Amino acid sequence: MSRILLTGGRAPVTLELARLFTQAGHTVFVVESAPRHLCQTSRAVYRSYRVPPPKQAPAAFVAALHQIIKQAQIDWLIPTCEEVFYVAQGRTQLTNMCHVLVDQLDKLRLFHNKWTFIQTAQQLGLPVPATTLLTSPQDLTMLGSKVNDMVLKPAYSRFATATRLPPHSHQTWQTLVPTPVAPWVAQTYLHGDHFCTYSVAHHGRLLAHATYPVRWKAGQGATMVFETFDHPQILAWVQMFVERTQFHGQIAFDFIQPLGSEPLAIECNPRATSGVHLFSGDPRLVDALLGNATHLLTPAPGRPAMLALAMLLYGPTNLRSTAQLRQWIETLLRGRDVIFRRDDPRPWFAQFATLYQFWRWSVRSGVKLIAATTLDIEWNGEPLAELPTETSE
Repeated sequence: MSRILLTGGRAPVTLELARLFTQAGHTVFVVESAPRHLCQTSRAVYRSYRVPPPKQAPAAFVAALHQIIKQAQIDWLIPTCEEVFYVAQGRTQLTNMCHVLVDQLDKLRLFHNKWTFIQTAQQLGLPVPATTLLTSPQDLTMLGSKVNDMVLKPAYSRFATATRLPPHSHQTWQTLVPTPVAPWVAQTYLHGDHFCTYSVAHHGRLLAHATYPVRWKAGQGATMVFETFDHPQILAWVQMFVERTQFHGQIAFDFIQPLGSEPLAIECNPRATSGVHLFSGDPRLVDALLGNATHLLTPAPGRPAMLALAMLLYGPTNLRSTAQLRQWIETLLRGRDVIFRRDDPRPWFAQFATLYQFWRWSVRSGVKLIAATTLDIEWNGEPLAELPTETSE
């Protein structure tokens, strides 16, 4: 059995992975830069470490990982959230000490950037919507009236917190100021069914994959309910992307499928996402993550998984009719909360302290609550200083 180090202890997906690895007989360690997080109270976690915030102190973050890997004799380092980019930055040093489930930073940068991802997919011959790069207000002006049929979003963003949907007001034109350092993209606004995916790959070999429809969202982007959906076209798209890019790690995509048309990938998240919850209780995902799976794993149909607290907080904002109210209540009654487990109940209580912590961050920083959850781990394409050849012992 292996000693597993997971990053991103704040995330429900990390808690899910910790439980799966422990269920499979491995010993799980977790690192996190926030003082309070879900995993520190879980029975599935042998030990939790506090580390420097990767966004504000990337070199210290990698040095802390180096020290923990050495002291705890870690066999596998598996990043989960946006700290994946900082782990990738230190990949050379860290892979000298243990297996690291992450690809090279240059490749992750291509996929994380919403413009270069579209370019990469087009070069591979994979269907994506028409997308235009915006690096100045003049680029936006040149779109003319076409902009009213386009979605506007920063090239580096998450949870769709800054996404602007048509029609666009005059205020949009005044406040949106793309630059070469902070570019935006304008993408054809697609009407259709929205799907998300989660996959695990080892050096171009797809080992696990899940597709789930987007029906309940926190704000414009973050999905709150997860139910497996068999979609061969999306699976084929993901499989081709992974194989042709020789991707290594966890990766996720957002798709929209217009009525009567093929699905189009609109963006990529080269990290773990909530699709992990579709594999709850299935230790075969551990084999996929460690590269031991012999065939492609997909989740079995079952009860929908959900972030119950998020559904209670954000669900009512999605309601537009009595029929939607009934659907919301039915989903709450039918769904399985991804955090609560009878044999591991403490993370359910810890989520309230964690939520309060992020609320304080949001107030202090003047950003939305969901955006505050990544303030110390996100990466928006800024140049990363070169790490020392050897981290401190």
